[in-house]
Amino acid sequence: MSETINVTRSALPPFEEYCEEIRGIWDSRWLTNMGEKHQALEKALEDYLGVRNVSLLTNGHLALENILEAFELHGEIITSPFTFASTTHAIVRCGCTPVFCDIDPVSYTIDPDKIEALITDRTVAILPIHVYGNLCDTDALERIAKKHGLRLIYDAAHSFGVRKNGVSSACFGDASMFSFHATKVFHTIEGGALCYADDGLRQKISDLKNFGIHGPEEVPFVGGNAKMNEFCAAMGLCELRHLDTWIAQRRSVAEHYRARLDGVPGLKLNAPQAGVESNYAYFPVVFDGCKYSRDEVFDRLGRQNIVARKYFYPITNSFDCYRGRPGFDPERTPIAKYMAERVLTLPLYPELSLEDVDRICDIILQ
Repeated sequence: MSETINVTRSALPPFEEYCEEIRGIWDSRWLTNMGEKHQALEKALEDYLGVRNVSLLTNGHLALENILEAFELHGEIITSPFTFASTTHAIVRCGCTPVFCDIDPVSYTIDPDKIEALITDRTVAILPIHVYGNLCDTDALERIAKKHGLRLIYDAAHSFGVRKNGVSSACFGDASMFSFHATKVFHTIEGGALCYADDGLRQKISDLKNFGIHGPEEVPFVGGNAKMNEFCAAMGLCELRHLDTWIAQRRSVAEHYRARLDGVPGLKLNAPQAGVESNYAYFPVVFDGCKYSRDEVFDRLGRQNIVARKYFYPITNSFDCYRGRPGFDPERTPIAKYMAERVLTLPLYPELSLEDVDRICDIILQ
C-alpha cells in the first residue's frame, strides 16, 4: 500500500532553527502574556503584510469573534455560506444574525451584485470571505459599505500573503482576520491575527483577549482569554523566513495540476485573478458534467490512499445546528449550493512531489 497523501501537510522550518528560536523562552520562563516573541512576530507581520496594526490571538475563530465585539455590532451581517463553520458560528455566537448572499461562480467569493438587495435597516456589517486564495471584489465591496455606512470585515483565513496590484489582502476593509492554523500556508501551529488601520482598536482587542486587564490592580473591561503563547509566536517567526520559498513550491505544484487537468471536459479549474499574486493555498476542482460525480472521484482517490477534501461542504446555511432558523435555507444561495456539491480540493503542499501530482491526475483522468 502506498504512503497516504493528505490534502495538506504542515510546512515546518528545520528542527534546529525552531529549537534556537525557543532557547530564550527556556531561559526566561516567559511562556505567554505578550512576551518577546509575541511582540517580535506582531512587528514582523506588520512589515510583511504592509499593514499598520497586527494583533495576535489564540486562533482565527476567536480573532473573528473579538473583532465583531470590538466594533460592538448588533444586528444583521451579510456574509456567504460558502465558508468554514467558523465564519457563521462567530456571527451567531456574538449575538448577530447572518444574512446569506450567494457567491460569484468564477471566484467563489461573495457576489457584490446581490448584496444591496439584502441590506435592511438592521444591517450593520458585511463579512465577505476570501476563498482558496481568491480575493473578493474589494473595490465593489468598499463602495457598498461606504454607501450604506456598514462595517467591512474580511474573513481572510485563506489569503495570507496574497496581494492585489501589490497591496496585501490584510489592507482591505475595516479589519481582516487571518487563521494561523497548522494547515494554513503560514501557520503558528495554532493561532490567528487581526489586521486593521485604526490605532484605536488595539486597546479594545487587547481588552477582549486579556480579560480586560490594564494592570495588576486595574480591570476596567470584561474580557476573555485569547492570547497567543510564546511557542506559537516563535514558530511564526521561523515560518516567515521560509514563506516565500514555500509559496513558490506550492505554485509549482498548482501549475503542474493545471497543466494536466486544464481543458479536460467536465472539469472546471479555479481561474487565476487578474492583478492578484496568489498564495496557492488550495487547488479546487469542480466536477461538472463528468462521467463520475465528485463523491465517486473522492472515494476512488481515497481507495488509493489519497485524501482530497470536499471543501466547502456542506454550506453553512444547511448545517444541522441551524435547521429551522429563519434565513438558513441553502436554496436561497443556489450557486453556493451547486458548487459545494461538486467541488473537491486536491492535495497541495510545498513538499508534494510532481510524481505524486501525476498519480493523482492519472486517477482523475481515468
